Amino acid sequence: MKKMLLIAAALAVFPMLANAKTLAFPSEAPVASVTIPDSWKPKETESGIDANSPDAAIYFALDVATGDNVEKVIGDAVDFLDKNGVKIDAGTRKDDDSNEINGMKLSILNWQGTDADGAVNINLGVLSPAPNKILVLTYWGSKEDQAKHEKEVLGIIGSIQPAK
Repeated sequence: MKKMLLIAAALAVFPMLANAKTLAFPSEAPVASVTIPDSWKPKETESGIDANSPDAAIYFALDVATGDNVEKVIGDAVDFLDKNGVKIDAGTRKDDDSNEINGMKLSILNWQGTDADGAVNINLGVLSPAPNKILVLTYWGSKEDQAKHEKEVLGIIGSIQPAK
């Protein structure tokens, strides 16, 4: 059911993605691609891709890891959140392993927390586009901002593909 919702959301946002970049990453040896609206100013980072909604309310990143360093990459994502003033309430953790995107199982960890602007939802996801390659998805924003950008975020997530 959730797979169908992600597909429907991705199709609904298709016109919005017309002004978007499809980025294969890492550029030297791509393991995946993602389509992100140009207005989010997506850019390649040392370990993947990141972008912010035009109003800077939602941060989104995909980082590449291997089975050998996935814990480090997840730790780096949590450290990044901390360095950006995002405080996670560990007691609010909810796990969801029931998602699939383009043939890849997506496991999501969700927490409540705060940042400089107040209460936020924090999401950390893990999916595998190739053997021994793992993508760590990170995004956060307030409930209101996530609702406002829901179609875009679902479209971005629904566009994640293994590299060809």
